[in-house]
Amino acid sequence: MEIDNKDEKIIEILKEDSREPIREIAKKTKIRPSTVHQRIRKLIEDKVIEKFTIKLDNKAVGENFIVFMLVKGGTTEYIDNKILQNKHVKEVFGVTGEYDMLIKLKFENVDEFHEFVLNFRKDKKEIQSTLTMVVTANLKEEI
Repeated sequence: MEIDNKDEKIIEILKEDSREPIREIAKKTKIRPSTVHQRIRKLIEDKVIEKFTIKLDNKAVGENFIVFMLVKGGTTEYIDNKILQNKHVKEVFGVTGEYDMLIKLKFENVDEFHEFVLNFRKDKKEIQSTLTMVVTANLKEEI
């Protein structure tokens, strides 16, 4: 699906507030409400929009200790559903270079993180090494 200028305007508004009423989107974009509705349905149908969600305040929900972990493994697959469904694991990317994977993690504090790392390394013998980077300032974070 090709995204045109009108779709881009609608998407930008939805990124700011996915609960924005169609009538408000129509006013802001100067597109008829019925057309906005049809375009949003089409964006969902074509999987341009995967889901509507919320952005939480990290501190308010006890996830203000953010860590990025680079992971190097052996030749077997070492990331399973247990890891992917762990409440601390927020994003996982396959990457190129010295490491195979980049994992974004969120914790309440350093103790919670420490426990996670110990269990992660203990449960996954295929992991050769990890490199962790603790976030000291959250300058921009999108969902």
